[in-house]
Amino acid sequence: MLPRDCCPRAQDRRPAGIARRQGERTAPLSRRQLLTRMAGSAAVLPFALTASGPALGQEAPQDAPQSMPFSFDALTEKMRQRASEAPQEPSEMDGPLAALGYDDYQHIQFNPDRARWSDPKSFFRLNAFAPGWLFKDPVAVYEVADGNATPVGFSMDDFIFHAPVDQKVPQDLALPGVAGIRLNAPLNRADVFDEVVAFLGASYFRALGRGNRYGLSARGLAVNTALAPGEEFPRFTSFYLEKPAAGETKTVIYATLESTSVTGAYRFVVQPGEETIMDVTARLFLREDVQQLGIAPLTSMFLFGGVDAGEFDDFRPAVHDSEALVLVTGEDTFYRPLKNPERLSSSYLWAYNPKGFGLVQRNRNFDEYLDAQARYDLRPSLMIEPLGDWGEGSVRLVEIPSDLEVNDNIVAFWVPETTFAKGSSYELSYRMRWGMEAGYGQQELAKILRSRAGQGGVAGTEPAKGRRKFVIDFTGGLLTELTGETEVTPSVTATDGEIVETILSRVEGTGIWRLVVEIAAKDAELVEIKANLSGYGRTLSETWLYQWVIE
Repeated sequence: MLPRDCCPRAQDRRPAGIARRQGERTAPLSRRQLLTRMAGSAAVLPFALTASGPALGQEAPQDAPQSMPFSFDALTEKMRQRASEAPQEPSEMDGPLAALGYDDYQHIQFNPDRARWSDPKSFFRLNAFAPGWLFKDPVAVYEVADGNATPVGFSMDDFIFHAPVDQKVPQDLALPGVAGIRLNAPLNRADVFDEVVAFLGASYFRALGRGNRYGLSARGLAVNTALAPGEEFPRFTSFYLEKPAAGETKTVIYATLESTSVTGAYRFVVQPGEETIMDVTARLFLREDVQQLGIAPLTSMFLFGGVDAGEFDDFRPAVHDSEALVLVTGEDTFYRPLKNPERLSSSYLWAYNPKGFGLVQRNRNFDEYLDAQARYDLRPSLMIEPLGDWGEGSVRLVEIPSDLEVNDNIVAFWVPETTFAKGSSYELSYRMRWGMEAGYGQQELAKILRSRAGQGGVAGTEPAKGRRKFVIDFTGGLLTELTGETEVTPSVTATDGEIVETILSRVEGTGIWRLVVEIAAKDAELVEIKANLSGYGRTLSETWLYQWVIE
């Protein structure tokens, strides 16, 4: 389980009295977000490429030539070659920056006056994260223009060291590199450069759509997550950024990935907007046999809410960055509410050539959360749309017990139905949609607005033992045009459970169709529940999935 922020409501970590500069708006990293990115803790298709230009490395910028030819194919070939070599351990720095603690690190700010790409016609501003605290493995940063890559140098002058850190770090210190990068752009207002995308720690990155606040994160790759051999955490070791032309509203970021068992070359095309779109191409090379590769991994937090209200003494009705896993197949959309389990839990949702999957924060009503600082109602949803043929596989959902919202305890990723053998190479592409809605699901299907659970039996009487009541509200889609007298039929199954009662009704004046299901447990410890609505020879709603664990 990965630490979150010890004070998650502190959205701006600048010391008291330090104001933002005009035209600058960044989202400071919380403790949880920082620690998450440093954690140690469909088949993709083989490919072959011909290199063009000289091999590109991941050496520190100061050791690199001032300019060198660059192409994605050349970068790919370099990482292919590196896969045949022994893995290189990160060269961690030492000294005053490495000695900084969490609170110290929060007192370091990139100086917005020194942002790269700051000419008036540029849509983006390039900033960097200082090394220090947990971030002791510097990454290399290059700018790509006209087919050449040139190192982007950073120095101590690029950062503001607020008291008391200014007394701990000499200003004339030679900066060994930077810990990560971020891009700002006028996402919400034309005169303010908001943080749009950031890469920091291992292979973690995050992005925002319009109106969002940071919540869940993504990773470049997950290796043996929640398996006995132990998880590897690949890291991005160098970044190559294409400087956009004047007025261009998208940019391209390339990255090299290193791990004990795998290397990779990545390409991210970033387009900020209502939904921030990232088109990702990953080219992977295996150094060793791997039991499981997790493609497009997502990391989030779910403490309580919805079906899983928990036993928390909290004024807030829900606390989570994401409330459900969504899987879109050719004809169906599956909606799986997240939970905070009593013990480590894994779920596998099989699919063939999925249309999309992701972690969503669907409910945007502030009253559902009541947290005026964390604003969980503004956390982004993130959907992954495979590009090309991903074949057969499963979306794996890992849920980890947690008693604090400072922990990331949710992981989801695609696992191809294939083997990952030493010497193999794979290429895959996908689109990431970050935003309030994040473009998920089929529009003609009614969406699941909310789901709740409680004790079985008749209200006002003694609870029925071994029984549980589930309430699912559907809204939108073709159901909007139907009345309560039309032929809409619920379809409910309960593996290893008995369906005691099913009631479907239209809630007058709301446009909501409510399905109430009561289920009795048999002798099993787990009941798998599936429910949707149909009528007129077709499915009318998303399909609700849930695991009822009998304690």
